[in-house]
Amino acid sequence: MKRPTDTDMEYDIDYEIGQDNIEVMGLDVHNPVFFTAAGLILLFSGLTLAFPEPAAAVLAYGKASTLQNFDWLFAITPVAILIFCLFLAISPLGKIRLGGQDAKPIHSYASWVAMLFAAGVGIGFMFWGAAEPLAYHTNWAGTPLAAVQGSEDSNRLAFSATLFHWGLSPWAVYAIVGLSLGFFTHNKGLPASIRSTFYPLLGERVWGWPGHIIDLLAVVSTIFGLATTIGLGATQAASGLGYIFNFEPNLWIQIGLVASMTGLAIVSVLRGMDGGIKFLSNMNMVFALGLLLFVIVAGPTTLIMTGMGQNLVSYITDTPSLTNWIGREDQQWFHDWTIFYWAWWISWSPFVGMFIARISRGRTVREYFSVVLLAPFVICIAWFTAFGTTAIEQYENGVGDLANGVESSSVVLFQMLAEMPFGNIASLVAIALLIVFIVTSADSGALVVDTITSGGKTNAPVQQRIFWAAALGLTASALLVGGGKQALQSLQAGTITAALPFTIILLACCVSLYIGMRHEHKILVNSTKSEDATTDR
Repeated sequence: MKRPTDTDMEYDIDYEIGQDNIEVMGLDVHNPVFFTAAGLILLFSGLTLAFPEPAAAVLAYGKASTLQNFDWLFAITPVAILIFCLFLAISPLGKIRLGGQDAKPIHSYASWVAMLFAAGVGIGFMFWGAAEPLAYHTNWAGTPLAAVQGSEDSNRLAFSATLFHWGLSPWAVYAIVGLSLGFFTHNKGLPASIRSTFYPLLGERVWGWPGHIIDLLAVVSTIFGLATTIGLGATQAASGLGYIFNFEPNLWIQIGLVASMTGLAIVSVLRGMDGGIKFLSNMNMVFALGLLLFVIVAGPTTLIMTGMGQNLVSYITDTPSLTNWIGREDQQWFHDWTIFYWAWWISWSPFVGMFIARISRGRTVREYFSVVLLAPFVICIAWFTAFGTTAIEQYENGVGDLANGVESSSVVLFQMLAEMPFGNIASLVAIALLIVFIVTSADSGALVVDTITSGGKTNAPVQQRIFWAAALGLTASALLVGGGKQALQSLQAGTITAALPFTIILLACCVSLYIGMRHEHKILVNSTKSEDATTDR
């Protein structure tokens, strides 16, 4: 018996990629996913911009209702997915290679990790790197596990809770979506769309309305998750410029920054993957590493270096308590921080997952998880320890504006850098870094949403990606307007509400992936046995 080829591994389906598409006005879009998704996003943005106060009330109600009834679902989902990822990595299924057993990687390790970091968490690292540990330690918006403000417990939990939010759990969510898309696209010959991951469960029905709904929910979830990130980034960039040049960064400055960065994202779209996303990601990784090293050297170096190991140990020991959702004394903190983060990662997962799938062809499942889970986690430990330790040290020693703790989360980074050598220069570098992160996220997000709404085509007309990049900027602006002075709450509300239905899809996706991978592994094992039998004869 001959060794199975990549074609032998593919599903025998009747569907052709793009067969339900409509070609009109130079577009090549899936009917009805594109038109429904575009209509919903434009309707939401238009109504929110026209009626900001009622929109804010609706968003707040959606958030409160979701948290009251489904906080348990958000709490268990990332943990369950992380356990599932570890199981796949150590099981025999970990030997399966994305793209087939003879596939070769298309990017170097350095570029691969750079694109993971830029698309996955770069903006969040910039926004919360100094602010989140300091906020937990000073009780700015509650403390983890109701620790006493300013105590040794609050100091320890400031870092273990931050690593809990930004470390293995979010990347497990990204990784499982990326693996599902990569496996069913590269190995099984299915379209690059979320619906394809459900083929083992739904069969040919994925090309009908069940699949339309899955893709539609993925698009809406992605748009809100990305809009939240762009809104946070614009808020921080405006705050940084206002702090450096002494002016009040109002809402219209934030929206102006969103518009400017959306325009830059469109330029990046026109330059393509290598000239746009890959180039910007590699450049950003160099500047991010430079900023990190600057903070380590110019900050409390000894505390930072020793703190990395201590924070890792604290993360491991505190994770069981931070995971629990029953009978917590810090219920408000748990909802405002942990559940928001879990919803944010879930809403981002179609975007980051599909992007990871596109750049991970040629990697084995075991290699895939080793890099996608561990590389960002190592960066996470170094980043939050360096920035958080420096901010907390300034607070406890009464240095600069951070002597009073957190007044506004969006300006903490710049208040911290101002007290270090070459503070203004470092702040300007941070703003530039932040802007490029936003541009990269908007570009890669437009790429992913366009792929889903074009029926899985990876070479759709470029004007479709331009449309989705503009839609991301419009939605981010709408959420900022809808939130007014409470923009962060508005961004959180939109993310949590939009992520709920996709959470169910994400869990079902794990079941479907296991069925598909077990089928492929069985073919490979049977082929190996046949080859051994032939050799013996």
